[in-house]
Amino acid sequence: MKDEIFGVLQRIGRSFMLPIALLPVAGLFLGIGASLTNITTLETYNLMGVMGPGTIAFAILTVISQAGSIIFENLPILFAMGVAIGMAKKEKAVSALAGAVAFFIMHATISAMISVFGAPDLDGATTVVLGINSLQMGVFGGIIVGMGVAALHNKYYKIELPAVLSFFGGTRFVPIVSAIVYLLVGILMYFIWPFIQMGIYAIGGLVMKSGYVGTWIYGVMERALIPFGLHHVFYLPFWQTAMGGTQMIGGSLIEGAQNIFFAELAQPDIAHFSVSATRFMSGKFPLMIFGLPAAAAAMYRCAKVENRKKVEGLLISAAITSMLTGITEPLEFTFLFVAPGLYMIHCVLAGLSYMLMHIFKVAVGMTFSGGLIDLFLFGILQGNAKTNWVWIIIIGLIYAVVYYFLFSFIIKKFDLKTPGRGDEEEVKLYTRSDYNQKKSGDNNSSVNQVVDALSEAIVMGLGTIENISDLDCCATRLRITVFETSKVDDGILKSTGASGVIHRGSGVQIIYGPKVTVIKSNLEDYIEAVKSGAIIVPTVLKESIKDESRVDSKKESVKELILTSPIKGSTIAIEEINDGVFSEHMLGDGLAFIPSEGIAYAPCDCVIDSITDTKHAINMLSDNGAEILLHIGLDTIHLKGEPFNVLVKEGQKVKRGDILMEFDINAIKSAGYSIYSPLIITNTDDFDEVKVLQNVEVDNNTDVLLIK
Repeated sequence: MKDEIFGVLQRIGRSFMLPIALLPVAGLFLGIGASLTNITTLETYNLMGVMGPGTIAFAILTVISQAGSIIFENLPILFAMGVAIGMAKKEKAVSALAGAVAFFIMHATISAMISVFGAPDLDGATTVVLGINSLQMGVFGGIIVGMGVAALHNKYYKIELPAVLSFFGGTRFVPIVSAIVYLLVGILMYFIWPFIQMGIYAIGGLVMKSGYVGTWIYGVMERALIPFGLHHVFYLPFWQTAMGGTQMIGGSLIEGAQNIFFAELAQPDIAHFSVSATRFMSGKFPLMIFGLPAAAAAMYRCAKVENRKKVEGLLISAAITSMLTGITEPLEFTFLFVAPGLYMIHCVLAGLSYMLMHIFKVAVGMTFSGGLIDLFLFGILQGNAKTNWVWIIIIGLIYAVVYYFLFSFIIKKFDLKTPGRGDEEEVKLYTRSDYNQKKSGDNNSSVNQVVDALSEAIVMGLGTIENISDLDCCATRLRITVFETSKVDDGILKSTGASGVIHRGSGVQIIYGPKVTVIKSNLEDYIEAVKSGAIIVPTVLKESIKDESRVDSKKESVKELILTSPIKGSTIAIEEINDGVFSEHMLGDGLAFIPSEGIAYAPCDCVIDSITDTKHAINMLSDNGAEILLHIGLDTIHLKGEPFNVLVKEGQKVKRGDILMEFDINAIKSAGYSIYSPLIITNTDDFDEVKVLQNVEVDNNTDVLLIK
């Protein structure tokens, strides 16, 4: 029973992510628009002449401010539609329509009941929802609609009606049954919601009376629920309902901490934002901007010297993500599983951060999470008088010192196996060449057998497509429901680059970080393609993925390889091109070319491993295992393939000097992009040396790279 409840809560939590994802852009609009149309702000920064009332800038910023406000004012219907989409298994667009229909009908029914029987005798009981006089249900009303509609949708979207009514069957039946059900729900809510509302007010009052201790408990709980993916379920009522407080602003009763902050943000005469509201938000800033990045620095320093280069990219990218966006899971999951005790200490410190912000009356709100972007918009830009944002910097610097030395001490004292401290090899995100293979003896040439390696590996780790019941994601993790948990292989899933894998009942969460939405989309496409027969899954056994001898034998078989120039023209050192990804060797070692003609040649005998959709880059796999990337121009992905004519296809074997593609040099230059074209060995770490042989004028017969 507990696992079933957890599974339901997990699905609810992930369904919140779609409407929550709207908040950053809405907050950006409101933060910039409201701040730069505030007369006090304009006078403070001497901007009245260029941005004051009557100027074009003032008019544009007013529009931007209103565009942000409308999102926060109408979150209930956005949650109704978003939750319906998130919890629907198929035909999600239909569930969105049904969610909107049910939302309108429920509130219209409540409005009719109020007009007939009168409004409940409770302060703040009613409000206007999309022009309808209804009960003050807030986002709870939207969630009630979304969950109910999703349940109806999943039950009836395939319903077959008698022949005479067959037109109304299937997906058309879902909005119809939702309308009928939510007419009844509206009547029911008229009678029971006032009692629920009284209970919410009572809980909110208790939370407010709990003072600093209550703030600390809130912060501890919010972090403690991160591993289970239930933190959205926990904090949302505080941000969006009366549990987080109520306040009269601009003549309207506003419920919920986040709603209160943004309502105040839109008011030009606010002297100081409400600390009683921002106590549920401000504590994230010292933690995410200072504390966790310092923890990453500590883990780097504690890593074995020979392993530091391996973990450097992981820890730096996770720390920057935490600082800028406030998304912390990629960093937290690097130590959660290997040192749960350390994570518990982290939770205690997180609660303390919330409490300190409350004590020092810091009133900085946020849209999604506490990174530098939100700090600038809703703290620094608003001024210290309104927000006390300076205390975030002061406490944050102290937190950086505490986290660095505390993590360093505990990791070394208890020999915790944080990244880089184990003897095991670096976890590798396997490439296509590790998995893709042609099915020998298959004469069906019309079937595309080159498949998405990452998606294939995830499916294999989950125990085949047939074991997947439901697939979705939140901000940082894939959330999957499986039929048989015994078939799930964590080793394979972690080999795909996951920071961690969490099990609870039939639910599996795979943590990838902010890139998870792309992974989910590719995975859905892959599953659909396999089910439709568009691709055939290569015969790759799980054992072959985990078999270390397979990797070792590959390394032992590597011999020297000389690459000839794929470009006629001249060369330039990779460190000298204006692209950090290449110049800092993030993808591997190599060199770059300045083409004199628009033709690219194969630098060795190889197989075409993959071609980007925008045709600007080709990945090749040599006979000795070198993974070779040829990238024509810099940032040319934005040209959407127009200047490129690829003459080979994926899976094709080519010989040294064969023409791979033609490209229009002038078109690339005229579009404003650099023509510098890198040639990179992307698995450089598999070799002892990648040596540049030539830095002069070259043609397609010139030796340019030696791989040992």
